[in-house]
Amino acid sequence: MNNTLLALLAFTPLVLAGVLLIGLRMPAKTAMPVVYVVTALIALFAWDMSFNRVLASTLQGLILTVSILWIIFGAILLLNTLKHSGGITAIRKGFSGISPDRRVQAIIVAWLFGCFIEGASGFGTPAAVAAPLMVALGFPALAAVVVGMMIQSTPVSFGAVGTPIVVGVTGGINRDGITETLEAGGYTWLEYFRLIAAEVAVIHGIVGVLMPLIMVVIMVKFFGANKSWKEGLSIAPFAIFAGVAFVVPYMLAGVLLGPEFPSMIGAGVGLAIVVPAARKGFLIPKDVWDFPDYKSWPDEWIGKLVIKTEDVVGKTPITTFMGWVPYVLLAVILVASRTVAPFREALQSISFGWSNILGEAGVSGAIQPLYLPGGILLMVVFLTALLHKMRLGELRDA
Repeated sequence: MNNTLLALLAFTPLVLAGVLLIGLRMPAKTAMPVVYVVTALIALFAWDMSFNRVLASTLQGLILTVSILWIIFGAILLLNTLKHSGGITAIRKGFSGISPDRRVQAIIVAWLFGCFIEGASGFGTPAAVAAPLMVALGFPALAAVVVGMMIQSTPVSFGAVGTPIVVGVTGGINRDGITETLEAGGYTWLEYFRLIAAEVAVIHGIVGVLMPLIMVVIMVKFFGANKSWKEGLSIAPFAIFAGVAFVVPYMLAGVLLGPEFPSMIGAGVGLAIVVPAARKGFLIPKDVWDFPDYKSWPDEWIGKLVIKTEDVVGKTPITTFMGWVPYVLLAVILVASRTVAPFREALQSISFGWSNILGEAGVSGAIQPLYLPGGILLMVVFLTALLHKMRLGELRDA
């Protein structure tokens, strides 16, 4: 079988997934098993993989699936805990003091807060945290997912404290061979590595200037009452300002400090600049944009994740600051878990894994429940219950 045909077969599962999910609008729970079966058949009959290796790879995929579900479980549990503690109500009121404009809220929550979580944790955590938070703020679930997934752009190469660059570069190329070539030219591996990080930061930064605007325009076009590009473009000055507020410190950190902190520094500085500017109405248009009335939302916008705080009564109100404290704690603990060696090693000490699954070399999977963001989210849930003085029944309901 020639290389061209093998390449086409390798691409087939991706194309099939797109056709079933997007073209035929088939539910993922139906489409993805079909894609899996097709992939397994191609592996068996085109790539000559043994049945045992296909089965081992399947088990490896299931282990990874549990890891992802653990993160999502933690994120949704934290959100529901904040609902029952009164935290979400406080956060909502806080945003009304910054800006009632949904475009501004999306930029602050998805772009800046989401980029910070990506820099601290990676592995899809920002979408799992920011999207439910936007639902709690009154965004349609589908809009929250679309905007939340667009976070996975500029900050990703420096996500999880630089893991994609650190692991991808050091483990993905022939370091020994490249080091010899570099030394022959009078350079070191560290200089080469820092050059890669710097160039990635600059390229991503240039594109990142426009990411908040692209995000907002798509949200307004597909989820606005008027389906208007103009309503999205009208906030272009503020969106570009938010993009610049993130990418300038992001690029400087990538060039001067290396791959570990660009996304966190960019988002942290961006939040410190953009939130006060939004509160003062800087570059924000006079027209306040919002989604159409909730009753007119199509079913496909809503899904099953609906956060209603009005049914939680009898709770003593908490301040906006205390409402945000759990997310601040989440960011701090995530950063500490990736940068403080004793803490990181303690979290990683609990691990459940399977090396060389079914005897297949190189096919392994492991779950570190405390080190994964899901475990840290559960720590924050416990701390939230204490800080917000929740009763046991409220925590049970969450």
